[in-house]
Amino acid sequence: MTLPRAAQDVSADLMKDLTESVRGRVLTPEQAEFETAHRPWNLAVEQPVIAVVEAVDAADVAALVRFAAAARIGVSVQPNGHGASGSATGTILLRTGLLDRIEVDAPGRSARIGAGVASGALQAATAPHGLTALPGSSPVVSVTGVALGGGLSWFGRAHGWVADSVTAFEIVDADAQTRRVTAETDADLFWALRGGGGDYAIVTGLELTLHTAPEVYGGRMLWAGEHARAVLDAYRALTEDAPDELTAWFDLVQFPGAAPMVAIDCTYLGSDGDARELMRTLDALPEPLSDSRRSMTVDELGSITAEPTDPGAGRSRAELLTRLDDDTITALLAEPIAPLMGVQIRHLGGAFAAESDSPHGALREPYALYMFGLAIDPDTTAAVAARQQRLAQALPVSGRKPVTFLNPSEALTDALPPASIDRLRRIKADRDPSNLFRSNFSAIDADRNREEGIAV
Repeated sequence: MTLPRAAQDVSADLMKDLTESVRGRVLTPEQAEFETAHRPWNLAVEQPVIAVVEAVDAADVAALVRFAAAARIGVSVQPNGHGASGSATGTILLRTGLLDRIEVDAPGRSARIGAGVASGALQAATAPHGLTALPGSSPVVSVTGVALGGGLSWFGRAHGWVADSVTAFEIVDADAQTRRVTAETDADLFWALRGGGGDYAIVTGLELTLHTAPEVYGGRMLWAGEHARAVLDAYRALTEDAPDELTAWFDLVQFPGAAPMVAIDCTYLGSDGDARELMRTLDALPEPLSDSRRSMTVDELGSITAEPTDPGAGRSRAELLTRLDDDTITALLAEPIAPLMGVQIRHLGGAFAAESDSPHGALREPYALYMFGLAIDPDTTAAVAARQQRLAQALPVSGRKPVTFLNPSEALTDALPPASIDRLRRIKADRDPSNLFRSNFSAIDADRNREEGIAV
């Protein structure tokens, strides 16, 4: 296997050749704009890359691949830097944010999008047609990046993984050839790209199925932290028999310097009246501090959790819960979550538990746990990691997690079953034997982060 060159081995002449090879902007460490352009979304992750290329189209991507292959330099792809693991070190970082076309076929309930399209932009394009893609909590993440990791969504209980809705990928392969990949044209590669990470080819666009959403309801209910037990008990009752169209997430929130709070976030594919009837168990709870639930359009879903839209330094950890019983609730609430800022439980089930032709396959666990804290200095980062570890050890976790929830100290083997890892390794060896393409989490070096002791 040929590894990328070290950054110090790359000459100015080689960088000049790169600039002449592509039409998009090329930034190197000597340029002022490089400092911002090369940073990942999580500023706690170091990403010392050789150069940044902002491709303007698929032809630009192909030209970059030809250059990189000849120069023996790896290529890492990040539309906007989400999910970075440190694996881009010593590579050329390809930004695909300019690949932003959106074509909605409303009668056919489908869309063609570029690899740089953000979830919120796609939702804005589908909303006027009463249609939706499968958005998550943040409107700024790229649809393609989420799909390459499988992808959880507000509407996943009704429609499955984000990747399940993808019907075709537009790619540039390791031979710099542009191709359209479907289950019929290339079953192995199509399967790998639907949740196995992104280092088998460079995706420049995709086609996906849209879903009807003539009415959507959503919002957040927020209480003082003293009501955490009552709210979590009500949340458990709500999710035990919720229809697949209803999704609810439970949140413990602890902002620095503020009193603890507890919230329930929700969406419902249906009317206001039906949603409130389904959620009537929450009416017996104490009066909330706020209640933003209302009928909304699908392009407003990003407002529910109000996640940051600018990069920051953080440490996350996710787990999948096998149950949410009295013991689990007691353990979760046994002590304050600080120094964590948030602990979230997401209701899964529904279509997530169905068979899926993807590396993840069926997601049998009924709930996902997500823990987040700031990583502003080594001591804080260590304290956050220790609190996450204690909480994970106290809860009934399966040991598995979604690819899009992996953190830099974890590996693809923490997310996918062994059979999928083996198949992904074979596909990688066949499609990119020189390891030209580097994804945030790779099947060929699935234990790299753990072995190197990377901890962010």
